[in-house]
Amino acid sequence: MSTGDITDGPIVAGTDGSERGTDAVLWAADMAARRNRTLRIVHAFSALEGFGTGLPPSAEIYETIEAEAGRVLASCHDVAKAVASDLRIETAKPSSEPIPALIRESRSASMVVLGASGRGGFTGMLAGSTAVGVASHAQCPVVVLRKHEDGSAAPADGPVVVGVDGSPVSEEAIGVAYHEASLRGVPLVAVNAWLDVEYDSAFNQARLYFEGGPYEDDQERLLAERLAGWQEKYPDVHVERVVVRDRPRHQLLQRSATASLLVVGSRGRGGFSGLLLGSTSQALIHHAHCPVMIVRHERDAHRG
Repeated sequence: MSTGDITDGPIVAGTDGSERGTDAVLWAADMAARRNRTLRIVHAFSALEGFGTGLPPSAEIYETIEAEAGRVLASCHDVAKAVASDLRIETAKPSSEPIPALIRESRSASMVVLGASGRGGFTGMLAGSTAVGVASHAQCPVVVLRKHEDGSAAPADGPVVVGVDGSPVSEEAIGVAYHEASLRGVPLVAVNAWLDVEYDSAFNQARLYFEGGPYEDDQERLLAERLAGWQEKYPDVHVERVVVRDRPRHQLLQRSATASLLVVGSRGRGGFSGLLLGSTSQALIHHAHCPVMIVRHERDAHRG
């Protein structure tokens, strides 16, 4: 996915039957209805979950677990149909751990949607291992459905916010963000926060205070160049350009409070080549106040 247009595959919602999982189904159903896509609801279950004996479960136990998975999917199917009665819906209940099952689904999906935390999660809890694991390895964009601290949903008319740093995966994130803003009919806020090291150091503090105007001019030029082609493709999208001397995570977390969606690359220009999920994207899926879409570079996605 190098053009910014999301593929024609289904929108996959991963659910475990929890409230957060149901929220993911609702959000994905709305996306699928607006895009005329199939919604695929996936509830992966492990037959050994909760038994811990290392022995295969009996046929009776397996049937009980599978029946519960069927009930979860039936309930989610009804919830999704209430969003749009003509929505095309598929369901799947692979007998597998959730992370590998959803990564397999990502190979043919247009996006995977997950709750920030699942069954057993507490209000305000950091994103669960499933969200982090799938975002790290999926081969399509992954949306981690986060809300405001009071539990309220992000405003539907809020802007789409995208982090821009000039890296290859950032290029793909820009395209996806324009696409999302156009479909939603909302503005796009493109943020280039160019104090991009993720830790405090004497060098970083010196850079903050002694780098002058020319460097900031370079960053403004970089942002303008990265947006130019996309503005021609999506002339209907109003764009606000933000160039600021700050850490990306700080700027993006602040702006998530009023955004409808936050779009970032899986790792930026400061990431190590073997790092699947950078520290900025991890911070956002743990702490943002709106849904976060993680976009991986096509080359990295195939490698992951």
